[in-house]
Amino acid sequence: MERLIDMTRQQRKAYRGFLYVLLVAATIALITVVYISYLDKIPSTIKIRAGVEQELNFKVPVSGEIFRVEETATQVSSMPETESSVKTEQIAESMSDSVQSIHVNFTHTVKVRANEIDTYQMNLKLFGVLPYKSVDIEVIQDKMLIPSGIPIGIYVKTNGVLVVGIGEFENDEGKKVSPAKYALQKGDYILKADGEEIENKKQLVRLIEEYEEESMVLTIKRNGEITDVMVKPEYNQNKEKKLGIWIRDNAQGIGTMTYEDVDHSFGALGHGINDVDTSTLMNLDEGTLYKTEIVGITRGTNGSPGELTGYIEYDTDNIIGEITENTSEGIFGVCDIQLENAVSFEPIPIALKQEIALGPAQIICSVTGEPEFYDVEIVEVNLERDNINRGIVIRVVDEKLLTLTGGIIQGMSGSPIIQNGKLAGAVTHVLVQDSTKGYGIFIEEMLDH
Repeated sequence: MERLIDMTRQQRKAYRGFLYVLLVAATIALITVVYISYLDKIPSTIKIRAGVEQELNFKVPVSGEIFRVEETATQVSSMPETESSVKTEQIAESMSDSVQSIHVNFTHTVKVRANEIDTYQMNLKLFGVLPYKSVDIEVIQDKMLIPSGIPIGIYVKTNGVLVVGIGEFENDEGKKVSPAKYALQKGDYILKADGEEIENKKQLVRLIEEYEEESMVLTIKRNGEITDVMVKPEYNQNKEKKLGIWIRDNAQGIGTMTYEDVDHSFGALGHGINDVDTSTLMNLDEGTLYKTEIVGITRGTNGSPGELTGYIEYDTDNIIGEITENTSEGIFGVCDIQLENAVSFEPIPIALKQEIALGPAQIICSVTGEPEFYDVEIVEVNLERDNINRGIVIRVVDEKLLTLTGGIIQGMSGSPIIQNGKLAGAVTHVLVQDSTKGYGIFIEEMLDH
């Protein structure tokens, strides 16, 4: 009997130990879930306008210290919304008296003001205990941009020749061969052949056909690195020397202009021009903008994205700008007088990330031939997202646009997103399973290209 009681006590003790471990594990899991859920609520970089008091209203249980990175005449204040402006001035004054840091608590609204362009840093903790993240604060000059929304024809020429596929063929002896199989990869850029710079695919084909040595040296760019590889061209059944590769040296298409700056520069698309076969960002050598006319609309449906069809004449009379950069944030360059005359809107301020809110907004696009405003709703704002082209999620609510296009369709990439009279970003992609919804990029990201 005593042995049975002893065993029961041991079982109870083991059971209590198990519950204790389970409770600790559940607590750790809960803390982890909460931590992850808050991690993207405050971006790693926050921009604020110089000379203007602004509110940072993240409403998360995070607090910490703001430190000066460089000495400037700066005012930074932190206070709940209900407190008086007198206290704000007192805190600001103490900052100007060489205080090294200021405590901030994002459970409440934090008010900030910086008088000069500079950089600051915040070291934050969740619940005042758990390390959260280090946040850079960039003080920037206020920016005014002209929203556009006009359709543009795009032509870009690659720097070198892009390899879009590796294949095989029958040589002059009837054997299947693939000379480039182990030397080249899809996505490589061929920059030189035996030291001669490659300007287009026609030139490369000619050099391969005329090559008389056993092997040729190709200078390629792969994943940003430049290296040399050796390949041995072989004769096909038509007695032509080949490498067994598919190549491309240009791309064309239509999109939408996002903005123009007062210095005649522009930004468009909100995403880069990627090769259709390799999905890699095209290595730009030169690019041109052309005037285009929308001649057709294929409506988008759930599971099947629609598109705008444009008519482009690739001649010098229709050139409206030069593309100088193709980046993951969009295409950028300089516009000419024709493009300037085509824009009918006045400059407006940009909206910083933290100023964009869920709710009503508008996009500007030219599905009917002229730039028009259409109503949308911002349904998500992702301040800290790995994919910078998907920081904003919008839903089209404008009945006219839904009737015309079914929502967001291809060719609308770059359409400006306007909220509260400010340029917030640009449309980038459609959600394939719901054509009424699409992604957008923050205008901050486009300006940081």
